[in-house]
Amino acid sequence: MEAFYFLVFGFLAAVVAALELSKNIKDRINTPSSFNVFKNNYLLVYSLMMSGDWLQGPYVYYLYSQYGYSKGDIGQLFIAGFASSMFFGTIVGSLADKRGRRRACVTYCMTYILSCITKHSPQYKVLMLGRILGGIATSLLFSAFESWLVAEHNKRGFDQQWLSITFSKAVFLGNGLVAIISGLFANLLVDTLGLSPVAPFDAAACFLAIGMAIILSSWTENFGDSSDNKNLLAQFRSAAVAIASDEKVALLGAIQSLFEGSMYTFVFLWTPALSPNDEEIPHGFIFATFMLASMLGSSFAARLLARSSPRVESYMQIVFVVSAASLLLPILTNFLDIPSGTKGGGISFSGCIQLLGFCTFEACVGIFWPSIMKMRSQYIPEEARSTIMNFFRIPLNMFVCIVLYNVDAFPITIMFGMCSIFLVMASVLQRRLMVIAEGQKSRSEDWTAMKRDTETEPLNI
Repeated sequence: MEAFYFLVFGFLAAVVAALELSKNIKDRINTPSSFNVFKNNYLLVYSLMMSGDWLQGPYVYYLYSQYGYSKGDIGQLFIAGFASSMFFGTIVGSLADKRGRRRACVTYCMTYILSCITKHSPQYKVLMLGRILGGIATSLLFSAFESWLVAEHNKRGFDQQWLSITFSKAVFLGNGLVAIISGLFANLLVDTLGLSPVAPFDAAACFLAIGMAIILSSWTENFGDSSDNKNLLAQFRSAAVAIASDEKVALLGAIQSLFEGSMYTFVFLWTPALSPNDEEIPHGFIFATFMLASMLGSSFAARLLARSSPRVESYMQIVFVVSAASLLLPILTNFLDIPSGTKGGGISFSGCIQLLGFCTFEACVGIFWPSIMKMRSQYIPEEARSTIMNFFRIPLNMFVCIVLYNVDAFPITIMFGMCSIFLVMASVLQRRLMVIAEGQKSRSEDWTAMKRDTETEPLNI
C-alpha cells in the first residue's frame, strides 16, 4: 500500500482527535443525567442498527458475483432495492406514524434480519426478495428511528437544543466509527479468517437482534397521528398537504433529495474515478478513510450546532458549495490532462488529487447528516414525520435507479458535473430556506415586542 494512503488517513485521524480533545465550554452543553441516560441508550441502539447495515456493504457485490451472476444481473438486484425503498418505504413510513415508531423500529430489525438470511441462497428470486426486504428496511432506518427520537425527546420535556447533541453523536458514531469498525470486522471474517462471504451478513443479523432486544426492553411507544378515523390514504394526503402548504418543508425535501442523490451517485462512481486504467487501489482502506473524513465533518458540525451562531440554515449554504467544488475535481483533472498511471499500476497523480477532493466531500457529508436532522426536527410536523421523511426519499430513489440503469451510458465526468450542478442548486434552495426562516423569526420577534410594549404602556385616562 502506498504511503500516500497512510498520509491522508493519518492526517484525518490527527484532525479528528484534535477537534475532539480541544472542545471548550462553548462547544459543550451541560445536560442532566436523565438526558444523558436517554441519549446513550439511543446511541447504543442506533450504533447497533448502523453496524447491521455497514457490515453488509463491502461484500454485497462480491457475494452476488461469487454466485455466478453478471454485472447486469447484479445491477438489477441493486435497482430492486432502491425501487422497493421508493414504493414500499412510503407506506411503511406512514404506518410508523399511525401504528407506532417503536414498532416500526422493531420491524426494521426483523425485515433486515430476513434480508440477511436470504443471502444464504444462490437462487436469483430469493436474492431479489432479499433486496426488496432490504429496501423496505433502509426506509425505516432513515425515518422511524429519527422520528421516535424527536417525539420521545419532546415528550420527556428535554431542551430542543439538546437534540443537536444526539444527532451529531449519532452521525459521529453510526456513520463514522461504527462504519470503520464494521468494514474492518467484515474484512477479518472473510479475508483473514477465511469464512464464507455470507459471514458478514450473519454477523449483521446478530447485531440487529441485539438491538431489537434493547428496543423491546427499554423503549416506549410514540405515535404521529394515531386517530382511528384516518386511513393510510388520508395519511398520505395530509403529508402531501403539509409539503405543498409549507414552503420550508418543500425546500427541505428538495435539498435533501439533491444532496443525497449526489451522495449515492458518488458511492457508485468513486472506484472507477480513482482507477480509470484498472489501477490497484486498496478499496477497503480508502472506504475507511472516507468514513474518517465523515467523522471529521460530524465532529465539526457538533461544534457549530452547539452555538447559536452561525445558524444551520446559514452555514449549510457554504457546505453545499464546497461539496459541489470537490466533485468537480474529476472534471478538472481530466481537462488538465494529468497523466494517469499505467494499466494495473498504482494510483495516478490525478487520482491522488481526486482522493483529497473526495475526502472533502465526505467531510461535507458528515456535516450534512446532523444538520439536516436538526432542520427536520424544526420544520417537519410531528403528526406525519415518518411519512413526510419517506416522501422526501421518493425522488432520491428514483434518481438513483435512473443513474444505476444508465451508469454506462455517460462518461464519469458528465455524472460528476451533474452532481455538482445539483449541489449548487441545493445551496440556492438553502439560501431561500434561510430567508424564509429569518423572515418568520423577525415577524415573530416584532409581534412579541409589540405585545410587550402594549402590556407595559400606562393607560391614559
